[in-house]
This record gives sequence, structure tokens and C-alpha cells, in this order.
Amino acid sequence: MDNTCISPDDRNEKFLDKLKARNIEVQACFQCGRCSSGCPIGDYFDLNVMEVVRLAAYGQEERLLKSHTIWLCAACETCATRCPNDIEIAGLMDVLRELALRKGVRPAEPRVPVFHQSFLGSVSRWGRAYEIGMIANYKIKTGDLMGDMGLGMQMFFKGKLKLVPHGIEGKAEIKEMLAGKGKEYDR
Repeated sequence: MDNTCISPDDRNEKFLDKLKARNIEVQACFQCGRCSSGCPIGDYFDLNVMEVVRLAAYGQEERLLKSHTIWLCAACETCATRCPNDIEIAGLMDVLRELALRKGVRPAEPRVPVFHQSFLGSVSRWGRAYEIGMIANYKIKTGDLMGDMGLGMQMFFKGKLKLVPHGIEGKAEIKEMLAGKGKEYDR
């Protein structure tokens, strides 16, 4: 028997096993819609939250990994809070993003992983986010140097952005903890 040809049922089980290994249980969803109706950024999604959970339950890995929704999710946990079956939807979105990167699926929202990499780099270096440095890194990597300069200047003049980074004690421990994290975002 040739193991290279996988039936849709096998693929479904393998995908569901990946989710279960991460303690993500999607089979309990009965499509009440509370997750979708509470999502503060759901209007920008190509799939609503309820559809993501149902497609995951059906094992539709490829469709999910190509969606914009998994990249736009803010992980605010509103959906999980509203879910009567305690489905960890933000965790599901995290797993889907990670799987997409591991499988080499180009992010539908390519700036999101770049921002994440800039954030992790800032936290690794300073022990906390140094906003101006983090945004400068992000802007250079995306090539959008002036896109929201007006907003940045307003924040600076209101004292919300500091020119000099403020480190914390225990930076070495944080750097060690983050070692290797975010490498899958180096694309």
C-alpha cells in the first residue's frame, strides 16, 4: 500500500490530531454564532469565526491556512469568552498560523508576521517592547516608511512614545525564553 496518497478522511484525522495535540477541541461547536457576533474585527475577515471553527472540525486545513482571518485575528479572546462550549478559538488561530508557516503557506496578510518578528526582536533585546525601535524595524522591513507618520507624531507629542528605550531587570532570562521563537517568521 502506497502511503504517499492520503485520502481526505486520513487528512482530516491527521489535522484533527494536530489540533488535539495542542488541546484545541473543535468538535464541540454547535454553531451558535456567539463567537462571530462578538468579534470586534470580524467585519475584516474572509471567514467568520464560526466558519473557521466548523472548517477546522471538518478538517479543511488547506482552506484555513490560506485564509486572511487567521492572520487578522487580534487574539482578544472575546470569541472564547462568549463560547458556551469553551472552545479555545484564539488558540486555534495561533495553531493555524503556525501550521501555515511550517508548511510554507504564504501568509494572506504578509505584514502580520513581519510585525510579530519586530515585536519579538524588541522584547528579546530590551525585555519589553521599545515602540519606536520596533516600529522602525517593521517600517524598514515592509518598506512603508511614511504610511502612518502623522499618527506616530501625534503619539510622540502626547508622550506615548519614548526616544530612549527603557530596559528591565531580567532581560537575559527573557532573551533566553524567546530564543528560537519567531524564527518561522523570517520570510
